[in-house]
Amino acid sequence: MIDSRTAPYAALLLRLTLGLLFLAHASLKMFVFTPAGTAKFFGSVGLPSQLAYVVIAAEVLAGVALILGIWTRIVAIAATPILLGAIFTVHGAAGFFFNNANGGWEYPAFWTIALIVQALLGDGAFALGASRAEDFAGKLSGAHPRCAFR
Repeated sequence: MIDSRTAPYAALLLRLTLGLLFLAHASLKMFVFTPAGTAKFFGSVGLPSQLAYVVIAAEVLAGVALILGIWTRIVAIAATPILLGAIFTVHGAAGFFFNNANGGWEYPAFWTIALIVQALLGDGAFALGASRAEDFAGKLSGAHPRCAFR
């Protein structure tokens, strides 16, 4: 049974954690590896180098949106391809455990599942965009705004 008194705070905690993780990873790409270094790495694994800049921007935007609670469900689903891409292009061949050489796929897979859980849970407490996102989605689907995403 879900405790409806604490569930919004659980979703908040997950949302904040995921947002901070995205900002941490974007910061790593910007300030440690540098955008140019990240682009070079993307090219070395067979991805278009320019995709690195898209991924950095997506990580920053997803991180901020998740922390603020703006369009949480949509952002969580939209951010999953970043992690799936990391699994299929870099970490998958390294085995399961993340402490393997080149990091295994354990951590990005867990992060992917956490994003899906966040999408299922929704915004949680103290979200800025809960009603706006639901109203917009309701208009897109033709459903009543309060019925969308529930």
